[in-house]
Amino acid sequence: MAGQIRLPEQNQVLVAGRLTRDPNVAFTQKGQAVCRFDVAVNRRYLDQTTNEWKDDTVFVPVVVWGAAAERAKDRLKKGTPVYVDGRLTSSEYTDKNTGQTRKSLQITCRRLQILESNFSGGADYSAQPAAKDDVPSVDVDQPVMEDDVPF
Repeated sequence: MAGQIRLPEQNQVLVAGRLTRDPNVAFTQKGQAVCRFDVAVNRRYLDQTTNEWKDDTVFVPVVVWGAAAERAKDRLKKGTPVYVDGRLTSSEYTDKNTGQTRKSLQITCRRLQILESNFSGGADYSAQPAAKDDVPSVDVDQPVMEDDVPF
């Protein structure tokens, strides 16, 4: 089989950033919850021509499904720092205004971790200093292990 290259297929996306708005939760016709939000990811760089620091921001759409979507809606709000582990998915839709077919990319979340230690969502974490275990996370398909740190 000379000349044939076998490439491994891998689709994993990791982003850390802040929610740009409160999450939007809806339910499918079968009753499954779906939570959608955008994460702003910043990159700071030095512009060589002006010698000034500039920010490059990317807005990444994220979707969370099932019970994790319902937990996320209670714990997330605009500005919440999160770490998202998921896979890149694409979809097509017809623009209602122009009738043109559009394509979009989003992250379908496998694991979502809230990065702020002073969480004030569904539980009161402000009464005492947050311990390592007090940083909430929402897992889509796997249990959280104490040593399971994303970075």
